[in-house]
Amino acid sequence: MEYITVPLDSFHNKKDFKCGKELLDNYIHYQANQDVKRNLSVCFIIAGEDNKVKGYYTLSNADIPRELLPDYIKRSLPKSYENLPATLLGRLAIDESIAGQGNGKLLLIDALKRSYFTSIHSIASIAVIVDTIDQDAINFYEKYDFMLLPDSGKMFLPMKTIAYLFNKEH
Repeated sequence: MEYITVPLDSFHNKKDFKCGKELLDNYIHYQANQDVKRNLSVCFIIAGEDNKVKGYYTLSNADIPRELLPDYIKRSLPKSYENLPATLLGRLAIDESIAGQGNGKLLLIDALKRSYFTSIHSIASIAVIVDTIDQDAINFYEKYDFMLLPDSGKMFLPMKTIAYLFNKEH
């Protein structure tokens, strides 16, 4: 299976990464390696020349409280589950040097592909959840049919929807 990203490693050059969002820049500069070492998330990157980080995203396990899901999704799930397994796409950022060329979309597709195949082969997940840091992030994810989870500051895309991207039944 091919991906456009590789796992973040110590030899990758993170210091010059700049996406214009301080929270996301600081994460890759100072925290990403520690989160990976502590098994809090996995960070996948697009590497440019000299192993410079040009884009990244993080994945980890999460759950969704049943009561936050739309009724049409809840109907098909067992009532005994109060929290449902999901995949958290915690951060996604593209360096300014490659912004505006569709790379954010490609990075998102890469993350959804990893999440989907993991959900059918390794660890069950009913959706991908994203943390949205601002209105720009909300606007980006809405273009790809992510829906707001009420009162949470997060958005989600059901795994059944993601399955259609990769022509698989789920």
